Order: sequence, then C-alpha cells, then structure tokens
Amino acid sequence: MTDAPSVRPSGGWRRPGPWLLAGLVLAGIALPGGLAQAHLVRSAPTVGYGRPLATGPTTFSVSLTDAPSYTPRLLNATVSGAVTITVNLANSGSLDHTFTLVNLSQSGVILNRSWTPQELDQYFVANGTLANVNLSAHGTGVATISFPASTTFESFEFVSTIPYQFQDGMWGFLNLTPVGPTLALEENTTTALQFVPNVLSAGPGITGAVTFDVRVINLGSLSHTFTVEAQSNHTLTSVGWFKTHAPLVNKTVPAVAEGAVWANFTVPGVGVYEYACTIAGHFQAGMYGFLYVGVPVPPAPPTPSTAIVAVPVLIGSGVLLGIGCVLALGSAYIGRLPRGGGPPEPPHA
Repeated sequence: MTDAPSVRPSGGWRRPGPWLLAGLVLAGIALPGGLAQAHLVRSAPTVGYGRPLATGPTTFSVSLTDAPSYTPRLLNATVSGAVTITVNLANSGSLDHTFTLVNLSQSGVILNRSWTPQELDQYFVANGTLANVNLSAHGTGVATISFPASTTFESFEFVSTIPYQFQDGMWGFLNLTPVGPTLALEENTTTALQFVPNVLSAGPGITGAVTFDVRVINLGSLSHTFTVEAQSNHTLTSVGWFKTHAPLVNKTVPAVAEGAVWANFTVPGVGVYEYACTIAGHFQAGMYGFLYVGVPVPPAPPTPSTAIVAVPVLIGSGVLLGIGCVLALGSAYIGRLPRGGGPPEPPHA
C-alpha cells in the first residue's frame, strides 16, 4: 500500500499577486492625499504699523570679537538736530582690531567686500574717517562722533582695517534717523524675493498728506529696490509703469546682509499705495507690497474650511488606505495556503 505524497502546489502567489499590487497602489494614492491636507492652511500677510519717532539712544556698547565681528553690528540712533554719538568699545578677543568709521561725505557708501587690505587702506587715506580707534587684545576704547543738524537719514559703515578682518565679515553700520513730523516704518527684503512684512499701515486716523521714514533692511545678499508708486489705489501689472510715472521714492537696498537704506517720502493723501522691487524678475516673483494710508488694512482671507475640504478628503483617504491594507494582508495570507482539491482519494490496494 502506497500513501499519496503530500505536495504543496506550485504557483501559490500567482493568484493573490494582482490583489497585493492593487492594495499597494490604493495605499500609495491615499497616504499622500491625506498628508497633503496638512499644508492647505495659508498664513496671513504680515503687517507693519507706523509709529511716531522718538529720540534715542546716542550711546552704544560694541564688542569686538575674533570671529571676526562686531556685536552688535547695527547701531540705530534717532536724533533731533546736531548730535554726538558715543560708542564704548571692548575687545573680547586675543587679536588686535580697529573701529574705523567712514567720513561724513561717505554716507550711504557700502565698501567693496572684494577689496584687498591695501585697497581698503587707500580708500581711507583718500576719504578720511570720522573715527579710527585701535584696540589691542582685551583692550577697551571709546569712539566719539559729532554730526551736524543737517545729517538726516544717513548710514555710515564701520570696519576693522586689520588685514583681512573686514573681508572676513568685520563690518557694521551706524544709522541716523531724524525726529520730525514723520511716521516710522520698518521693512525687510529677502533672498526669497519677498518683502517682510508685505503690508504697511499708517493707521485709519490720517486724513491728509503724511511723511514716512521707512527703514529697509536686507536680510539676504541680493540687491533690491524699495520703489513706491505715486498713484494711489492702482495695482501694478509690471514695474515698467515707473518708466513713465515717477515714484514717490526709489531707494536701492545694498546687496549685503543687514545692509540698510532709509526711504523718506510724502504721500499726498489717503489711499493704498503699492511698492515693489524693480530689479528684473523680482516683481514677477512676488516682491511687492501695499502701504495703507488712512484706510484700514482688509482682513486676511479665510483659511480653507476643514468641514468642506479636509474632512472628506481625509475620510476618503482613510477608506482607501484601509482597503489597500486589507487586500495586501489578505493576499499575503491566502498566498501561503495550499490550493484546495477536494477530499483525498482512498489508498489503492
């Protein structure tokens, strides 16, 4: 008597293979759809509000380090009339440094970062300085600088003239802003070709002409402009508009991180004034904003409703994902079972 051999049938994965593939496809479709809902909410535009100017400060403390750098590297003074600025200096490193401030006639000049130490020295020999303090390792010093009353909206760069310290990043700016019948605003430019904030507001209480002092700081390393349209309540379609329509102000923002420029201008009355960067391609990439004068800033657009968009998508994604997982697991289990063939035949004599 011979027993029938017990043989596992071949091709056990052939039947569940298509179901397994279908399950994986459904899971692959559902999962990205669900995850994408996390990115539907849009952040509201940031708004910068104007404020009256007040004097101060006129005394600063600056640390000189071996990085090499100045800390802080931006000194902002709001002044009224003639003023004397005092800068207390402390060398916290083991190397010599200098605090060398450009001359009064060099306001707004951004020194060339590619200059050699010799070229930098030649610049100061030719143009002079407002201050030049040498500090040995761990030494201290004081720079006292006097400015006449006519100095308004000015920016003066200071550097270390020790060879290659300026080229390695040891520079900063002393910025003067006058007090007057103006509103102060702050704006930033970025490498992402955006103004931050992209909305400026003078408040709803204004009924006539108003003068602005907008300090624009470069947070990136590309050159930009801060150009304000003179026509209110008009939306720009291209910066070619400025070829035939003079702007209220057109300031070039230095192509250096933390470089600053002051835009002083007067708007004739209430309304919405658009500003933009006129560098080729920047406006088209979204580098523009709006100044609201005497009119309220409109509320930010509502975020997408989760009751209408997110929930159905998430439910559908969840169902597809569940079906896909069930099919994949079921097919994997069925693929391991032997093929059914009815009751075994009786043994032969």
